[in-house]
Parts: sequence; C-alpha cells; structure tokens
Amino acid sequence: MSEDNDYDIETLAVRAGTVRSQFNEHSEAMFLTSSFMFGSAAEAAARFKGEQPGPIYARFANPTVNMMEARLAALEGAERCVAFSSGMASILATVMGLMKAGEHVVASRSIFGSTVQLFSNILGRFGVETTYVSPTDPAEWRAAVKPNTKLFFVESPSNPLTEVSDIRALADIAHAAGAWLAVDNCFCSPALQKPLEFGADIVIHSATKYLDGQGRVLGGAVLGSKDLMEGVFTFLRTAGPTLSAFNAWVILKGMETLSLRMDAHSRNALALAQWLEAQPQVARVWYPGLPSHPQHELAMRQQKTGGGIVSFELKGGKNAAWKLIDATKLLSITANLGDTKSTITHPASTTHSRMTAEQRAAAGIGDGLVRIAVGLESMADIQADLARGLA
Repeated sequence: MSEDNDYDIETLAVRAGTVRSQFNEHSEAMFLTSSFMFGSAAEAAARFKGEQPGPIYARFANPTVNMMEARLAALEGAERCVAFSSGMASILATVMGLMKAGEHVVASRSIFGSTVQLFSNILGRFGVETTYVSPTDPAEWRAAVKPNTKLFFVESPSNPLTEVSDIRALADIAHAAGAWLAVDNCFCSPALQKPLEFGADIVIHSATKYLDGQGRVLGGAVLGSKDLMEGVFTFLRTAGPTLSAFNAWVILKGMETLSLRMDAHSRNALALAQWLEAQPQVARVWYPGLPSHPQHELAMRQQKTGGGIVSFELKGGKNAAWKLIDATKLLSITANLGDTKSTITHPASTTHSRMTAEQRAAAGIGDGLVRIAVGLESMADIQADLARGLA
C-alpha cells in the first residue's frame, strides 16, 4: 500500500507498510531481537552483499522499524524513509550522510535551540559551516549562497514563533545553487503539510511529537528519494543511532490516529489563539491560522490547517510569563509538544536557553514569550487554566 496513490492519507495512516508474518497477525508485530538467522552460510553471505533481501542486524534493519518507515514514506509521498532514535539524530544523520568537511549550510535562524547547537558547535568543529538567515525572506537565502553550499535547512512552521517559509521559493533557490532543501515538518506532520510536493528534497521528523502523539517514546525520520536516502542509511548502518523496535511499534500505532488528532489539535489551537488575542495582558499572538499572522495566506496555501502550536508575548516580560506558567493547574509544564495533553513552556529559558541572548533576539524570542502545544482537552478548561494565570 505504500506505493498505492489511490488511497487517502487517513487510510494510509492505518494500513500502509504493514507486513505480516507466517502467523498472519492483524496488528503489526513487534520484533524484539538483536539479530536474524540465516539458513546457510551462503545465504548469510548473500544478505551481507546485498544480493538477497532480508534483515541482518537490528542496528540497521528490523521488520517493525521497516513497517514504520514504509508507512511514513506513504504519508509524505516519499520514495524512502530512514528511521532514527530521535529527531536530533535525524538531523545529524542528514548532514553526516550527505555532506563533508568544507561544505556550507544555509539555515533559518528560527530553528530549535538544539539544532542551532548542532550546526554551530558540533558540526562546525568538523568543518561544516552554517549561515543563518530569515525564515521568511527568500532574498536572504539567495544572498547567503556560496560556491560550497550543499544544504538549505528550515523549520516551517518554526519553533516557537510559527513563522512560515515559502518552501517552493526556497527549493528553487537551493536547486539553482546545486543544493538540497531539507524541511523539518515536525509542527505539521504529513497530515497537514507535505514539503516534497512543494519542491523540498528532504523531510525530517521528530517522531517523538505528533507522529507518536501521546508523549510516550522518542523517534525520528528522514525522507526523500531512494538515491538521496542511501547516504543517510549508510550513516545509520555504520554509526547506529537506531530506532528501537518497540518505539517504532508505538509510532506505528500513533500514526493510525494522526489525521484525527491533527484536525482536533488545530481546532483547539485556533480557538485558543482567537481567545488570547482578546486578552489585554497579551501583546501579540503567533498562530498561522490567524489572519493577523504575517504569513497567514502562505500558510493556508501550504498547510491544511494552522496546526497545534500557539505562541504569545505577554506585556510583563519574563516575570509575567513565569507567573502565568506557575499558575496553571491543568497544562503540563514541559518543553515537549505534540501530545494529547496540552503543554506550556517559556522558550527563552528552556528550549532555546542554550542560544545566546543575541541569537534569541535575532530569532524574535523575547523574555515574555510563552509557547503552548494545544492538546485535546476541553477548550473551556484550557482557557480557564490560562485565565487564572493572566489574572
């Protein structure tokens, strides 16, 4: 089914990628084993040479993980998916699998704090240079291109301000420069956005978020063409940032309800964003589904809905933000997102705290900024919880 385009995404999310064993189980099986046996020495040799299909060692091949990869590839419309132990491992593998020392990355300055640390402090030590530009101004991307530029990297919508990048425009600029465009699709998931349809070459996921959907396990994935993903897979096979079979099984189960959840997250998030805009203590609200969002029209062309993330700036700065967060009784104070439970965090002191003050200022992350990943609880209860803190 992963190759059948006649099915809608809701059907693919439930059934794509399923491979049954000799027992013909209805639910996907979980293969908890470190290695796989061969019928003969000749068969083992053929497997290792790639002349015969089949698993060898769970560091780089497991039937449960392969089912999860096939399902996500079907949802994104990608030729191949390679799964990893986390979203950050997926970004690392993309660079390590496709680039080399002396090459250059152009990245949005509005990306997750750990991604900034990876590009600037870790990959930079190995000779990969990164230039940061505006996520919303294609001219800055074009101006940042160098002869050695190999990769564009963007989150759309961005974390935490939900800035929306013009994926088609960035893809055209990247391709004209002989580079690839990688889009972190974590905030939308393929239920709301498919970057490959707009010209992106690579899609990256933290499967920890909406793909699982209940905050249970870590996981990541990189998707693209078969040829491009071969380099990413080679890094996985050698370095071993492997997704466990159990985590892959949980993510498989999570994807079955992905479309239902994303629609519900989006409805709640839009209602909350509209309510927040009417609160006198709130200076500004960022949500792509609001007409006031700077990239609202673009978001509605690229995305099915606005998604489940709402960020807002309080007039009282850090003191007001912390008081609001501490006053909540229902919302979970945690930096994770994509959960059925609503979560609330202060980006400047959590998810983006390892960035310098200058980097946060450039990314528009103020001390009064609060990010809510809107869950599936009653909207009346979520609003009442926040109203306590705003008061």
